[in-house]
Amino acid sequence: MKKLFAVLGNPIGQSMSPQMHNDLFAYYNIDAHYHPLLVKVESLADAVKGLKAIGASGFNVTVPHKSSIIPLLDEIDPLAREIGAVNTVVNQDGKLIGYNTDGPGFLKGLNRLLPEIKGKNILIIGAGGATRAIYFTLAKAGAKNIDIYNRTAARAQELINSCSFPVISNAVSMERAEGSLDQYDLIIQTTLIGMFPNTGEKPLDLEGVKSGCVVCDIIYNPLETMFLHNAKKKGLPIQNGIDMFVFQGAIAFEKWTGIFPDTDRMKKNVLKQLGGTIC
Repeated sequence: MKKLFAVLGNPIGQSMSPQMHNDLFAYYNIDAHYHPLLVKVESLADAVKGLKAIGASGFNVTVPHKSSIIPLLDEIDPLAREIGAVNTVVNQDGKLIGYNTDGPGFLKGLNRLLPEIKGKNILIIGAGGATRAIYFTLAKAGAKNIDIYNRTAARAQELINSCSFPVISNAVSMERAEGSLDQYDLIIQTTLIGMFPNTGEKPLDLEGVKSGCVVCDIIYNPLETMFLHNAKKKGLPIQNGIDMFVFQGAIAFEKWTGIFPDTDRMKKNVLKQLGGTIC
């Protein structure tokens, strides 16, 4: 019997997950199909109940449901509960178990450039939902210091206060962040600044960043933001948002099937969907 997987969100038409996962099912000869499902906020409970009733093997969750789905599930992974968001659900013998693979996906993709997080000094730009998943995951992984720069300092401090993992963190201003760039081993841009069509924007200036600092931007449209372009001009190792997207999907696929998939194949699939060019 063909297994059913899905992604729940609103909007959902832009999701690259169906093509990515269906290609993997075919590649590994798994009799399954992954469907995009447009689910309105008021219909989420019915959608989850329906997927459970028909025996769906698992599903992804995207905006705006990552937090509101938590009380509808039978069990929540500890990291997902700490983050307060679920993006992957596994049906284990009729029990719906929620996970967050966004943070772990970012970390796994980052390992190619930075194999060890423990003891590192990190600056994160932004304080939204993606920031929370990344921040909690890096804190759990043993980062020494994680500073957060956000235009609204109170929101950055609120995020810091909500983290139970032992890590030194400060909510910093743009001036303080730019004046301390020489102390960071990793800088992560998590806001929408620089996303298409506003490709000329950047969140801060990289003057003074130390040699060898890894610079990430979780945006992938364009594939190289102005922020990453400036980092590359300085000879710094850079990474866009494709790796995070691919590896969060790979971890979800492994939880559903027991197979950790070919991430190079996944990346090629995503690039094909994006047109394979910098917008």
